[in-house]
Amino acid sequence: MLICRLPVLADDNNLRSLIASGIITAYTWLTAYKFWRSRDEPLVSRWPAILMLFAQGALFLLRTPMLALLPGSTGDTLLGSVWMTVLSSESLLLTISEAFILLAMAKERTELRHRTAAMVDPLTGIANRRSFLQDAGVAAKRHIGNPRPAAVLLIDVDRFKSINDNFGHAVGDRVLAIFAEAARKSMRGSDLIGRFGGDEFAAMLLETNREKATEVAERIRASFAQMTQDVDGHQVGATVSVGLVHSLERTLDIPELLAQADHALYCAKERGRNRVEVASLDMLLKRREQGTTRGLGAAALVAKSAA
Repeated sequence: MLICRLPVLADDNNLRSLIASGIITAYTWLTAYKFWRSRDEPLVSRWPAILMLFAQGALFLLRTPMLALLPGSTGDTLLGSVWMTVLSSESLLLTISEAFILLAMAKERTELRHRTAAMVDPLTGIANRRSFLQDAGVAAKRHIGNPRPAAVLLIDVDRFKSINDNFGHAVGDRVLAIFAEAARKSMRGSDLIGRFGGDEFAAMLLETNREKATEVAERIRASFAQMTQDVDGHQVGATVSVGLVHSLERTLDIPELLAQADHALYCAKERGRNRVEVASLDMLLKRREQGTTRGLGAAALVAKSAA
């Protein structure tokens, strides 16, 4: 409003219209660009909003050449009056459409946050058991059409109850969060990591051979031990045991792989903790001969979650 009071603009309707059109165009296109920059958030309604904003900016930008090409296009003549009425009507329709789309975006974002909250472990920020099993199932289906080596890890914080008893539950919670951080830093973005409950975690390494999977597991173990030397001023020095199973099969049987990884984890605990054990045929046969049923529990857990 203050700009319009300038002497150079006071008596020039065309110039005022040009400036107003330029400001509106810049604002709508910058808003569209901001929406585009945040496209990592999976909102379907984002793209119609970007399209509408771009169209509205282009519509106002179109007024600039029309002011120069059509005499009296500001409304002083019949032609100008009709043209400006069309532009105004189109602008009003676009504005109304944008309002509905933005409301749809707000609703979609709220629903997305609720779905995310239901699939993420609030303490560690990684996938919960249900989310991990769903993602692993999707990965297994993709594996059928494009078979690649894969590995499944079951990881358990050693003597976690003692950590809670000696340092308090707040420190124990912090230890779990530190593990999630150490695991994410040691894994690729395409790998899966989730908290199964309590102090037990599961991971799935896709397109990874046996040697690389073992290397990743050792890196997680060493990194976690280093990061828990001092936890909020307490010398915790927590460790983890890791059970690992590697698969070259064309079909990934997630319950069976988890059961085998659970056997390997049991062996890691038996052999002193703070170590990585890779499942082998001899190990599985030995555990089954001894009547160990830990793996059956893991398989049942998967079946229950998938139901």
